[in-house]
Amino acid sequence: WLLEELGLAYEIRSYQRMQTRAAPDSMKAIHPLGKAPIIEDDGLVIAETGAIIEYLVEKAGGRLGPPTEQEHRLRYRYFLHYAEGSVMTALLMSMVVGTVPVVDPVRQRRFQPMVTGHLDFVEAEISSRPWFAGEQFSAADVMMSFPLEFAAKERNGLEGRPATSAWLKKIHARPAYRAAIEAGGPYRFT
Repeated sequence: WLLEELGLAYEIRSYQRMQTRAAPDSMKAIHPLGKAPIIEDDGLVIAETGAIIEYLVEKAGGRLGPPTEQEHRLRYRYFLHYAEGSVMTALLMSMVVGTVPVVDPVRQRRFQPMVTGHLDFVEAEISSRPWFAGEQFSAADVMMSFPLEFAAKERNGLEGRPATSAWLKKIHARPAYRAAIEAGGPYRFT
């Protein structure tokens, strides 16, 4: 999606994970951990979504990067890291624990307050401004999209969170978002 927003050329290569969810050897040949997403550009191999986003913003001359105003710049940096470091971690932990048959339902429910806390925090933040870093759309919004798409589709966690739901509709309406989905197909979370 960010490649579309920045107008950078790209080619998508898809790899089928094994039934165990392990990466195929062809993917491990690019990155030894079989990471996804991953980009190859000018002889560089870059994994980890946040690192990819920072690289692409830099490659595009800073477009959609950190705003100049300090308060917005700090929010940009925060949400760039919060997306994978906090909210997605909580969502994944909840999902994984919920699928382990030996974990009893009482222990599974212990994760819900953590997920709820994150989603309530996101709702309060996005209620106070149009985009995560401030008044302008930025790469921080791209970064936050995946955990919130995951929460909306897999955890049904956006009920009663109108600002977050409206933000998702707003990103879905962006021409670059629609072009990216058309090029790469819809998100697959599992």
